[in-house]
Amino acid sequence: MSTQSLAKFADNVPSVFDDFFKPWNQWFDNGGLTGRTIKVPAVNITRHKDEYLVSLAAPGLKKDDFRIDVDDNILTISCEKEENKEEKDKQFTRKEYSYSSFSRSFTLPEEINREKIEARYEDGILRLSLPRKEEAKKPASKHVAVK
Repeated sequence: MSTQSLAKFADNVPSVFDDFFKPWNQWFDNGGLTGRTIKVPAVNITRHKDEYLVSLAAPGLKKDDFRIDVDDNILTISCEKEENKEEKDKQFTRKEYSYSSFSRSFTLPEEINREKIEARYEDGILRLSLPRKEEAKKPASKHVAVK
């Protein structure tokens, strides 16, 4: 058996220690001590002739929750959301507090026209349009004739 297939085999076989440490792993892997898991929204980036499109899945937020900054060639998308709920009754008081945040940063290529970047948020998706500079839209390929 080769080293590579042995490694694949070992990855698929549960360790005796997995069950022993399972409660501890669940606490730390699933945010058990804090009760929260760290979630970073999924991002899709597509390149078109005239622009790059960035789509970030962030349902349940409002457009005012986002902060989008461009610093030199770094695009940073961040969000902070804080919620307070309080219910009062004759016999009890319940107060809930929730805070969540994320930040994603991307290095922009030189061909992006930073002055014309636009963003919109609808149906739980934040969409950014990163237009390319005019000189970057020109085809980079050239046919050379043989003389």
